[in-house]
Amino acid sequence: MKETGLRNPASGAGDFGFQGLAELRWNWNEAQLMEAAAADSEGLLTSAGALAVSTGQHTGRSAKDKFVVRDAATDPVIWWDNNKPLSPEHYERLRADMIDHARGRRLYAQDLYGGADPKNRLHVRLFVEYAWHALFIRHLLIRPDRHDLGHFRPELTIVDLPSFRADPQRHGCRSETVIACDLSRGEILIAGTSYAGEMKKSVFTVLNYLLPAKGVMPMHCSANAGAGGDVAIFFGLSGTGKTTLSDDPGRILIGDDEHGWGADGIFNFEGGCYAKTIRLSKDAEPQIYATTKRFATVLENVVVDETTREPDFDDASRTENTRCAYPLHYIDNASESGRAGHPKNIVMLTCDAFGVMPPIARLTPSQAMYHFLSGYTAKVAGTEKGVTEPEATFSTCFGAPFMPRHPSVYGNLLRDLIARHGVSCWLVNTGWTGGRYGEGRRMPIGVTRSLLTAALDGSLAGAPMRIDPVFGFEVPTSAVGIDQRILDPRSTWADPSAYDRQAARLVTMFQDNFAKFETHVDPDVIAAAPELRAAAE
Repeated sequence: MKETGLRNPASGAGDFGFQGLAELRWNWNEAQLMEAAAADSEGLLTSAGALAVSTGQHTGRSAKDKFVVRDAATDPVIWWDNNKPLSPEHYERLRADMIDHARGRRLYAQDLYGGADPKNRLHVRLFVEYAWHALFIRHLLIRPDRHDLGHFRPELTIVDLPSFRADPQRHGCRSETVIACDLSRGEILIAGTSYAGEMKKSVFTVLNYLLPAKGVMPMHCSANAGAGGDVAIFFGLSGTGKTTLSDDPGRILIGDDEHGWGADGIFNFEGGCYAKTIRLSKDAEPQIYATTKRFATVLENVVVDETTREPDFDDASRTENTRCAYPLHYIDNASESGRAGHPKNIVMLTCDAFGVMPPIARLTPSQAMYHFLSGYTAKVAGTEKGVTEPEATFSTCFGAPFMPRHPSVYGNLLRDLIARHGVSCWLVNTGWTGGRYGEGRRMPIGVTRSLLTAALDGSLAGAPMRIDPVFGFEVPTSAVGIDQRILDPRSTWADPSAYDRQAARLVTMFQDNFAKFETHVDPDVIAAAPELRAAAE
């Protein structure tokens, strides 16, 4: 086997079981991977030097094809209501067949860190088929220096072979696509999909499994810090605005998607960003737009003119879930360390497809835990296969697909950290106002940014507030520069009685969803639920 690149000579592909590979390219850098991707026609080079690629039929995560190996160690601790089990026997067959499939092929290997905190980071080794996959994950995770590569040993190994097709009968899966997580062995197998986000979210899943046992809270959130060091974290599912809203030129960006919160403060799990680009505007999101003009940025499923090589961010013919992947240092105000102190503010982002939620509300600690466990939002078009328009969903902890343990584990960790550090909590609606999806309009981003700025700089804390009759949280009745009508969602509807009916429907959904948590939380959290009686009046 031909091997090139830098690696630990005492830790190679044979440790995983690979044999007879034609070539293995270890830890190639961005320029090398761009050359390889171009040579193999994996994508198009844009006029600005980015790489535009297509992921084929899978333009989002294949959530129904993700499995966790159920063994003696995982059986008592995994939240099996949310995670599909795979037998050790089926996993072994899948593993052996993928190793055999790789024989005679050229692979790329990347040794990277998951986690900016040296005390809590995960050593991740990835074996992938495509140069652009290696480039993508090199952007998204944290790159060790050359000295560290010389003695790198993986704690998690990910094998991503899109050309392999799983056999449901033989491998115990659902289709030809599979994401199989063996948490006990520290291995993840990905097959039958070229969607690169599966690798990134696999690392997140493993950190969500490992860190709570160390007293560290893993979070699906973005984070930034003000000039005075005040830290804010933003919870939310894909498409709710985590990347956009945390990318504030007046604040330092710590990270856009995944963080841990431990004894010393927060730390980014990643070394890059994976931002949505559909209808990306230079005026509305200048920093993210600028990254699409940088060398080696990966444009995923973005349509590019084959002659001019200019990307068309308004073209959704492949998917609404077009994205760009780039290293964090492409953002001018990004943190170099990926670490910061304890947060002063927590923002929970919801994309309310019902048009019922106000643009911002202040939460008590009990309400914060209620809404964290509820995780109400809408799945946004394209983020999962088959989702073509927003649909209401409850994704506990704002990241249920990546949570191996029971939600109460994460909820209790968050509650304790909020109480210990006196954190202010806010709920922000980036969804619809003036009507439900299809009837109202999307919340103006300028309104959201202005209200967030006021919340984070402390000025909103002194604004006059009303108690929302349905949800019980505090809602400002006025804010500088904001039309007062938008602060009261009922008044934005042409038919207030239609608002009441939608609110009543949403309340019922909240209560039905939360029933499964009631035995795991204190009475004050149960009491934070919205009241159907008030909504129906």
